[in-house]
Amino acid sequence: MPPRDNPTARQARLGAELRKLRERAGKTARDAAGLISTDQARISHIEAGRSGVGEERIRRLASFYGCDDSALIDALCAISREHRGQFWWDEYRGILAPGFLNIAELEHHAHHMRCLQSVTLPGILQTPAYARALFDGVLPKLPADEVDARVEHRLRRQAVLDRESPPEFEAIVHEASLRMRVGGRAVAREQLEHLLKATERRAVTVRVIPFASEQFVEVTQTVLYVGGVVPELDTVHIDAPFGGIHLDAAADLRRYRMQLDFAQDVSLSPEESRSFIHHIARDM
Repeated sequence: MPPRDNPTARQARLGAELRKLRERAGKTARDAAGLISTDQARISHIEAGRSGVGEERIRRLASFYGCDDSALIDALCAISREHRGQFWWDEYRGILAPGFLNIAELEHHAHHMRCLQSVTLPGILQTPAYARALFDGVLPKLPADEVDARVEHRLRRQAVLDRESPPEFEAIVHEASLRMRVGGRAVAREQLEHLLKATERRAVTVRVIPFASEQFVEVTQTVLYVGGVVPELDTVHIDAPFGGIHLDAAADLRRYRMQLDFAQDVSLSPEESRSFIHHIARDM
């Protein structure tokens, strides 16, 4: 089977974790290739997510690398059993850019999520009109059918919060995002009311950083921290004009955990935040 041209974020992460285990064990790609009777090129493709690898080989490689973390090994094997066409976002492959599929994939497999946003509200908590207004504002203008697909995809992402056991989701938003009249007053007010209703879900917490806060919080980037089924699979997603960036290095994960913890410390409590949002919506 030829190597994949565009591995998903999960496929790439599986390969990256196998590479980390190999390097931590001081083994070469040639060593790994010899163990599973293949060549170094195949190991490189596996570690880049461009070639699949079965559960039996993952367990043999993990043993060879001296990894006895059964939870991590099981999680990697679970990723290896996933395939294209298995999940709802695969319907948008070839319609939307891979980044849209990757964010849906991340959220679907999340154990918990935390985000920090400054000028827009979290996609997973947006109304149809608010999301459409955002996509209508993209320059150069998007074709109408792509705007429709993006809005539909964004709304379908919200189903993760309706599961019987949804991931915990904490959104830390700056007051600026609450006051932006995206789509006009009526759309913005509806969005704030929807945000308030979302906080009634047991898994959703919203906190606000008010303009009056005297503590500076770096909010120029939209940050989404996605906790994996095991900590080793935690991922940070950073929005950027040229597409989303996924970070999984231990130092990056630690830095963004610190940033989110600090943002939480200087934000209003969930109860204060609800009242704050209510007053802005009332005056909108």
